[in-house]
Amino acid sequence: MDARSTAPVPPPGCPAHTDGGRVPLYGPEFQADPQAYYAYLRHFGATAPVELAPGVEATLVTDYATALQLLQDSGSFRKDARRWRHLNEGLISPDNPVVPVLSYRPNCMFSDGAEHLRLRQAVTDSMARIDARKLSRTTEQVSEYLVSRFAARGSADLLGDYARQLPLFVFNELFGCPADIGDRVLFGITGMFDGINAERAVEVLFGAVGELVALKRAKPGEDVTTWLMQHQAQLTDEEMVHQVALLLGAGTDPLGNLIGNTMHRLLTHDRYADGGGLIDEALDDTLWDNPPMPNYAPHYPATDMEFAGTKVQAGDLMLVSFAAANTGPNLTAARESGSNRSHLAWSAGPHACPSKEPARQITVTAIEKLLNQLPDVDLAVPEESLVWRPGPFNRGLTTLPVRFTPAEPVRRTAEAPQARPAADAAAEPGGRKRGGMWSQFLTWLAK
Repeated sequence: MDARSTAPVPPPGCPAHTDGGRVPLYGPEFQADPQAYYAYLRHFGATAPVELAPGVEATLVTDYATALQLLQDSGSFRKDARRWRHLNEGLISPDNPVVPVLSYRPNCMFSDGAEHLRLRQAVTDSMARIDARKLSRTTEQVSEYLVSRFAARGSADLLGDYARQLPLFVFNELFGCPADIGDRVLFGITGMFDGINAERAVEVLFGAVGELVALKRAKPGEDVTTWLMQHQAQLTDEEMVHQVALLLGAGTDPLGNLIGNTMHRLLTHDRYADGGGLIDEALDDTLWDNPPMPNYAPHYPATDMEFAGTKVQAGDLMLVSFAAANTGPNLTAARESGSNRSHLAWSAGPHACPSKEPARQITVTAIEKLLNQLPDVDLAVPEESLVWRPGPFNRGLTTLPVRFTPAEPVRRTAEAPQARPAADAAAEPGGRKRGGMWSQFLTWLAK
C-alpha cells in the first residue's frame, strides 16, 4: 500500500499537499473553519510549516506543552523582530499585509533582556495603578452611551455598534485622551486593524499618540499615560509613544473581538441560559476555544537548533497557535479536572499579556451591562450565516446582528462622571469644533 494513502487529508479548499507542503493560514476556507486546519496541522507533530500570507513562511507551534516551553525560554527564543531572517534577506516584501503586525518597534513586545525588563516593568506598574472601581464605572458609562444610540431600534450589530467601540472609549478614558486626540486614536486603530487606508491610519494613530505624550509632559493627570511617563524607567518620548500605541492597539481590537466572541457564545449555546456565573463561564470557554488572537507571539531562534523534532535556523519566524494548543485532544481530561483559566489565550512567560485583568473586567462588565439593558437580546440571523474576519492573527466576526425589544435609552443621573468639560474637550487648538465619536461621548457624559 502506498505510504501516502495513510497521510492526513488537508481540509477542503486547502492547497497544502500531503507531502508536507506549507499550510496557508489565510483565505475564506481557513477563516470559515480554522479548527479543521489545526486538526490537520497536528499531524505534523508539535510544530507545523505554515504560510501567513503569500510568501511569508513560519513555523507554528500547535502543542500546549511545547508552546509553554517556547514562551518561557527567553534564552533560546528572542522577540526582537530585527532578527527576522527572511525579511532581512529580502525574501518578503515590506508592503506584505502581515509585515506591519510583525515588524520591530521599540516597545516591550519586541524587546529582549534588560531592555525588555525596563519597558515591561514600566507598563506593568502603570497598568497595576488602574482603579478597579473607576474601570467598572467607566465601562458602565460607555456601555450606557453606546446602547443609547441603538436601544430604540430593536436591532443592532453588536460588533460595529458595541463590542468594537467600547474598548476604544474605555481605553481613551484610562489613558487621558482629550476629545480631539481621542477621535484620531479611534480612527487610527480602527483603520489599522480593518485594513482600510491602513498606512494613513497608522500615521494618524502615531501622530495622535505623540500629541498625547506631549500634552501629558505639559499637563500630567491621573491616567496610564502620565504614570508611564513618571515611572522610574524614565521612558523617552519615542519610547512613550510606542508603549502607549502598543497598549491602545493591542488592548482594543483583540478586546473587542473577545467581547464579540463571548457574546456569540452566549447567544449560540443553550448551556449558559441557566444563569449564575454564566458570563464568567462563557468568557473562559471562549478564551479556550475561540480566543481573539488565535495565532501570534512571534519568536526567533537565537541559534540554529532542533526544536520539538523540527530543525529551525537562527532568525526563522516562529509563532504560537493559542487556539490549536488550547484545543488539543490530549488536553480534554486535564481541562475538565484542572483550572478553567489555564489556557494560553493571554500567552505565557515574560511576554504574557500585562493587561489581562483589566481586559477581563471590561469584558464581563460590558456584557453584564448590555444584558441588563437589553435582557431579551437574541441572534437575528442563522448562526451559519455569520462571517469571520480573515487573516491568521485575529479571530472575530465581521458582524453580529441581534434583535431585542426596543428600549428607552438610559438617562444620565446626577452622579457626576469624571469627564472634561465637553465644550473645551471638543475644541481643537484655534477654536475649531470636532464632531467625532469621542467628542460625542464626552458631550453625553456632561449632560
